[in-house]
Amino acid sequence: MSMKLRNIELSLPAGPVWLGALLAHAPDVRGLIIVTQTSAGRHETSREAYVTHQMQAAGFATLLVDLLTVHEEARDPDIRFNTPLLATRLESALDWVDHQPPLDGLARGLFCSGTGSGAAVRAAARLEEGFDALFCRGGRLDLAGAGPLGNVTVPVHVAVGRNDPGRDMVRRAFDLIRASKHWQDVGGADESFSQPGTLETVTTLAAKWFCEVLPPPRPAKAADSNPTEASPASKPL
Repeated sequence: MSMKLRNIELSLPAGPVWLGALLAHAPDVRGLIIVTQTSAGRHETSREAYVTHQMQAAGFATLLVDLLTVHEEARDPDIRFNTPLLATRLESALDWVDHQPPLDGLARGLFCSGTGSGAAVRAAARLEEGFDALFCRGGRLDLAGAGPLGNVTVPVHVAVGRNDPGRDMVRRAFDLIRASKHWQDVGGADESFSQPGTLETVTTLAAKWFCEVLPPPRPAKAADSNPTEASPASKPL
């Protein structure tokens, strides 16, 4: 699907901090895929950046958002395991999306990995209409806790490398999900999907799944096509 996307680098408000983000949007997209990363920056070179490019090729707008700041990463390398904090940050990003008229009416898919997967489950359990589908590239689902795992209502797709040493732990957490769910083993992949071709494989799976499960856009309430002008609660980086 060929689209002319407008890329806007942003800072999104999240309590006392601003989260780095990169929005790619066009009027004729089929939906919005929010891609989280538990590191800061590298919006053009990270593995998550590759994911956003593939989602755009499938016809989606994308929002790549950092759940931590550069300062937080430098001060505390283990902060990425603070799942409640990451979930709150994700909810702040979703709240920002709620206030963007150009994004109104778009179904939302969420693509997460690492500890962000657990944070996404916690957010999904708390929010009634935060997003419409969740795809986890492996990750620490177990960090969400049994309660949130059992309270998720959106469809969930979990793709896990067959060589992931935490595969059994992820499977036990997956089994606690009562919502519509799908498990996918990816041969030749470990927990980081760093082996040649494995990231491409899982991203293709995600794009296809989002195309299948996300509903088509609803009529938007406003015609404004510039998200940064639509809301003062964001600022260009």
